[in-house]
Amino acid sequence: MLQNMNTNDTDMVVCANCGRKGRDINNTCNKCNQVKYCNAACKKKHRHKHKKECERLAVDLHDEKLFKQHLPKEDCPICFLLLPTLPTGRTYYSCCGKVICSGCIHAPLYDDLGNKVDNTKCPFCRTPQHKSVEEGKERRGKRVEVNDPIAMFNIGSYYARGLHGYTQDYTKALELFHRAGELGYAEAYTNIGYAYDNGNGVEVDKKKAYHYYELAAMGGCVAARHNLGSMAKNAGNMNRALKHYMIALGVDRMNLWAQFKKCT
Repeated sequence: MLQNMNTNDTDMVVCANCGRKGRDINNTCNKCNQVKYCNAACKKKHRHKHKKECERLAVDLHDEKLFKQHLPKEDCPICFLLLPTLPTGRTYYSCCGKVICSGCIHAPLYDDLGNKVDNTKCPFCRTPQHKSVEEGKERRGKRVEVNDPIAMFNIGSYYARGLHGYTQDYTKALELFHRAGELGYAEAYTNIGYAYDNGNGVEVDKKKAYHYYELAAMGGCVAARHNLGSMAKNAGNMNRALKHYMIALGVDRMNLWAQFKKCT
């Protein structure tokens, strides 16, 4: 038996190699995490028998995780609707670290007496917009100090393109993208994948690009999901490409529906 076997009335597990039963059999296959052994010796002895099924199980488990429809986690902190997937539909504010949808940004603002007031302040914390490049850099730097992944991603993007007072530096950009990705910001992995896909600051490596696009797609990034679909299409795997495209379309439709409900 290659798979775990739990008896109906106990918690005992069967070693896939020698067949011994026990509750202390917890040496799991590192690749598929589906088969258990008594010890490392049993695992090593059984490896050649388990190899093919292990690879198949690992691929199936990976695809099961990859092809789930991972929706973006962020909601607008003002209207509490799902944020649009397009960057033009949302804006990040470095004063408070909030991402706000364009609808709430451009909504008219009134005081307690019903008078329309200046709407150039942050819609969430009412902090005035920064007045200089240096002030903007200082605010973003403070957000990085408190491990704000979106601030890291934005600064990384500015380093990659040499914008907003940052000198173009792909090395610093990739460092920040990695930090942001590790903190859970999926779009950062998309930018890393794009760097390896196009050789921006690193050598072109399609395998690494694919890996980072997968990480981003599993975090709900539509752009990464689209890129995976394009790579699958170019490789001639249209079934896999269509799966990616349909998931990307599904996420976009969820966002469009949220915005429609907001406007009606």
